[in-house]
Amino acid sequence: MKAILAAAIVVYVSLVVATAEVREHDVCWTAPQNAAAKPNPLANRPDAAAGGAKLFQDRCAMCHGADARGTEDAPDLSQPDVQAQTDGALFWKISTGNSRSGMPTFSFLPELQRWQLVLHLRRR
Repeated sequence: MKAILAAAIVVYVSLVVATAEVREHDVCWTAPQNAAAKPNPLANRPDAAAGGAKLFQDRCAMCHGADARGTEDAPDLSQPDVQAQTDGALFWKISTGNSRSGMPTFSFLPELQRWQLVLHLRRR
């Protein structure tokens, strides 16, 4: 009986994982023009992306997935529509969050750490 129950649980979990969809982007969530135009002060420091990778794993991977390819809770950050956004727009989104979609604000992180996250996202 235990073996049948265990097998049923494995099948159920496999089906749930296989059918889980990645959350769509909120197309209405756009950065103000002045924020989108803000340059990344670390743009010439690709070595700073390593710190962004660590921050991503600590702060973002639980929702966006370890590879940033999204989960049912958060969108895929490697998609062209995300990558086409300016560094300033991504920084603004990380900083302000979006309560409508469940994206928390990370304004509590030091500014340079938020820019490091942007560098890391560019490597996706």
